[in-house]
Amino acid sequence: MTASAYEEITYPDGRHALAHPEAVADSPLYNEDLAPVPLERRTWSTYAYMALWIGMSVNIPSWTLAAGLIALGMDWVQAVVTVMLGNLIVLVPMLLNSHAGTKYGIPFPVFARAAFGTAGANIPALLRAGVAAGWFGIQTWIGGGAIFFLIGAILGPDSFWNTAGKFAIGFGDPQPWTLWLSFVIFWLMNLYIILKGMDALRIFENWSAPFLIVVSVLLAVGMVVAAGGLGDALARPNAFGGWTGDFWKFFFPGLMAMIAFWSTMSLNMPDFTRFGRSQSDQVVGQALGLPTTMTLFAILAVITASAAAVVYGTSIDVFDPVKLVAQFGNPIVTIVALFAVLLATLTTNVAANLVSPSYDLSNAAPRLISFRTGGIITAIVAVILQPWYLISNPNIYIFTWLGFYGGALGAIAGVLIADYWLIRRTQLKLADLYRPDGIYRMINWRGVAALVLGGLLAVGGAYSALDASGKPTGPFPPGGIIGFLHVELPWGGFLYDYSWVIGLVVAFIAYWVLAKVFPERSGEPSMEATPEMA
Repeated sequence: MTASAYEEITYPDGRHALAHPEAVADSPLYNEDLAPVPLERRTWSTYAYMALWIGMSVNIPSWTLAAGLIALGMDWVQAVVTVMLGNLIVLVPMLLNSHAGTKYGIPFPVFARAAFGTAGANIPALLRAGVAAGWFGIQTWIGGGAIFFLIGAILGPDSFWNTAGKFAIGFGDPQPWTLWLSFVIFWLMNLYIILKGMDALRIFENWSAPFLIVVSVLLAVGMVVAAGGLGDALARPNAFGGWTGDFWKFFFPGLMAMIAFWSTMSLNMPDFTRFGRSQSDQVVGQALGLPTTMTLFAILAVITASAAAVVYGTSIDVFDPVKLVAQFGNPIVTIVALFAVLLATLTTNVAANLVSPSYDLSNAAPRLISFRTGGIITAIVAVILQPWYLISNPNIYIFTWLGFYGGALGAIAGVLIADYWLIRRTQLKLADLYRPDGIYRMINWRGVAALVLGGLLAVGGAYSALDASGKPTGPFPPGGIIGFLHVELPWGGFLYDYSWVIGLVVAFIAYWVLAKVFPERSGEPSMEATPEMA
């Protein structure tokens, strides 16, 4: 297959489409799910992207973010500002990578073919899929728990549901058979949505978003009314004497944690923005949806937890919404609140953890694996990973799964941004992304080398802190995997605590330098726009 002169249609708003899709339809790198989205199917509006982020942001881990910062000694204002700033920062690489999705109608793994090569793109795609599969399993276990509590609240504490016999599967402790059943039910709910396709996901997110916001606000208002005030959390001073001194030693590591929370989505947002009506729709929708929702949700969590501490005392974790809802005396309120928790977990899980690996696995074998088949494979792998065990041992999934993988994913983002914005100046040759013998063929060693270098510097200093008895609290050596990379920084934390940012910056610079020193000798994408307009 060779490139013809006019293979792309460039529309007045800057979006591109294949002029002759049939020219690459027989390629081993092509299937209908990975193909550029036809213009008539690019219908997602500003509200669609805003609703997407509302649906993803309203979830149990988001609810606890501010609590973790307050536990470090911050007051509620410092905690909320840290959450807001972290999400504003991560929005930048997210929007930079989103641009290609809207312009060319392509998902993340196809976009990665430009920087890593048509074969090399499987490296970042499968790395991203691995993280997503792990998170999908963990969130599915949490969602199954919500179903378990919801049905238990309806049937009563002495029902067969709450007194069911227990058994264990694989590693981990024995659980009631009704909890295992709840897990299977929620697993099937996620699978049903992904099998219905992206349009079904958009509709689901659109109606879920306002419901989740309303329930969250009503929960906060109800708790404040029951407590007769806001409680003392909002008046509690910080432990640093203001915004000076030791505050900054806790602020920067805390800020990195906030950035890392949605850092994985900064890679695969093209999976969603490929359906956008315009660049302005996806940019404005994401800007309105992500930082505002995460900030509002942090404020609501602090207010609700502070008031709940007055109502229920300190005998429960008021920052755990499931445990908090279980204290409600009104069964109708309990059922509605638990349904909201269930819905919040479902909207987050499908969009954040199932869409990406569905495309990523399809990219590995386009002629054999469709988007829907990729979703099924991901769901099965998630069960094999035994999320009930991962979540029971935070040393495994926090230190290894999230922190270690996060550095590698930051490096991927750095390569993509440098290649698309600095080297190619947003100009891709759309048809060649699907050609095994095109200009992006096989492996772009510059992208792989930059990824390895960025990832190595990001996670080479991975370490485990010591507990009171002097034993490591995680799987890594206390002195770091690579000793000379275990460096304590003067503003707080160690090099590894900033792994995602280090990976992104180092890979970004490394790729730019390699691309300039060792430029592609032939086959650079044509900068000429096709005269064929629509």
